[in-house]
Amino acid sequence: MALSLMITSCDGFLDQEPDSILTNDQVFSDPQLINSAMANFYGRISWGQHIEDVNAYKFLDEAVGFDTDNRNSFDRNWWRVYDYYLIRNINQFMQGLSSTPVLTEVEKAPLFGEARLIRAWCYFCTARVLGGMPIVGDEVFSYSPGMDITTMQIPRATEAEMYDYIIKECQEAAKLMNDKKTENSARANKWTAKMLEARAALYAGSLAKYNANYPMLTTPTKAVGIDPGKAEGYFKTALAAAKDVIDNSPYVLQDKKEDKARNFYEAVTVKDGNTEVIWARDYKIPDQKHGFTSSCIPTSLRQEANSANLSILLNLAEEFELIDTDTPGQGSKFDVGTPASPKFYSSADELFKKRDPRFGGTAIYPGGFFGGSEVVLQAGQLLKQNGEWTVRATSYGDMGQMDDGILITSLNGPIHTGDRLVNKTGFLIRKFLDETPAAATNVGSASWSPRFRMAEAYMIAAEASFETGDVDAAKTNLNKIRARAGVQPLTTVTFDNIIHERRVEFAFEDQRYWDMKRWRLADKVWKSTESTAQRRGLFPYLVVAPGEPNNGKWVFREVNMSFLYPNPLSFEQRHYYGEMDNDWLNKNPKLEKNPYQ
Repeated sequence: MALSLMITSCDGFLDQEPDSILTNDQVFSDPQLINSAMANFYGRISWGQHIEDVNAYKFLDEAVGFDTDNRNSFDRNWWRVYDYYLIRNINQFMQGLSSTPVLTEVEKAPLFGEARLIRAWCYFCTARVLGGMPIVGDEVFSYSPGMDITTMQIPRATEAEMYDYIIKECQEAAKLMNDKKTENSARANKWTAKMLEARAALYAGSLAKYNANYPMLTTPTKAVGIDPGKAEGYFKTALAAAKDVIDNSPYVLQDKKEDKARNFYEAVTVKDGNTEVIWARDYKIPDQKHGFTSSCIPTSLRQEANSANLSILLNLAEEFELIDTDTPGQGSKFDVGTPASPKFYSSADELFKKRDPRFGGTAIYPGGFFGGSEVVLQAGQLLKQNGEWTVRATSYGDMGQMDDGILITSLNGPIHTGDRLVNKTGFLIRKFLDETPAAATNVGSASWSPRFRMAEAYMIAAEASFETGDVDAAKTNLNKIRARAGVQPLTTVTFDNIIHERRVEFAFEDQRYWDMKRWRLADKVWKSTESTAQRRGLFPYLVVAPGEPNNGKWVFREVNMSFLYPNPLSFEQRHYYGEMDNDWLNKNPKLEKNPYQ
């Protein structure tokens, strides 16, 4: 085996960057090179939405970019994983690790655990797009000219077998791995394995239960489609794994700050003293960095050429419930009146301070702050002319212009045009945005991209309890998260409450797309004819009407994002599973095509 050894993980277990390709014998004669090989695997497993790919956050109903996007449908192959090269490398690594004399069996055990966990993560990320796929176990195939290649052509596992394998691998890996926290949660430990076990079992249970109403989403060999009778068993497995993390791990829901919005932001985004994040893709300046902050920083605070690459949608904003709501666990529309009869607010942030504080930890809203600086979001002025309310706004090049000392349109926007580097919806992103002074420059950011955190353990326990009929346990677990958030406790739990809670807790954390797919709700919510499929914004205006009682107040108008994203979201049944490439099918005739292919 030849491994290209490059630094790809930054939790401090690497000190230098080898610049050569080494043989298998060389790698396994040096403990540091063994660690380097492991680090290489960590650098190859960022799939789905993550902070190195800002565009990935623009596909759903959470955010849009500043450029016009005419996409009219989902792509069934989004975030598709088919990385048997990585699986082969991991199997080679474990073979070499078995025979190396430079480590004791005690030292080898956690490395075996990490390797199996990373391999299980690869299979999981494959399964959530493609369903059941070939399982090669620990096999390392070698080809010799003239040999019978059919012995290396493995058919697809059933979808249930795929998830069973992932779950079992996580259980075995957990026995081998360290149960202590790792630096910046960069290296997987026992609790990472338990979280992946819980998530995989939850997904399998959901697929078994909710795919029953989709007869077209099956294949003759069950490479797609899980027997509904297996659902309860999977949910029980998910519950047990999640409870193990809750009861026995060193992680707790982070609740250190009285300011609940600030507390939520730090629980997700800030590494120092973090008690919540269990596993993350970590970064370290100068070798490991990303440009998320420089790309998404508010325009008024930018230090380089980029800014405002993500604008959070009203669709997401209105899911954050009112703190004093009569219907806890449900989102609600913003009460802004109509253009002819607007509702007036005394400050730009009055509407939003009354909402679930997680909104303030996720988004920068009008009148909000970032890094100690106010971020003014103002689409224009609202004037009263001839007894009617009319809007006054400046064009892109004149943003920031004052009239009689009063701002017309903010440098940050929002604006109703296709101009770049400015907000388009009335809300900017705060989650993952790095407050470190140089993070918005070409120095880059070292903020992490969490994969698992403690809130998900509670959320999985709640959903699995609900699915197995224990509503009280579901309520207890959801209320732990809600208490930390600063919203009212639930008195009972419905499935809609679970959907709601996951959406507001995990916005931009690579959860919503997979949730909607496993629940078989994507084709219902993201249906082009439904209002939920249309992206929307909320524009703030300063009232400039001297002599009027509402002078100096704020009004808001809902805006359809069709000027920027003209086509509504359109998810069809065929999008639930990705395609099997012709190249794969040609090389392995034992593979079966997916539905709608």
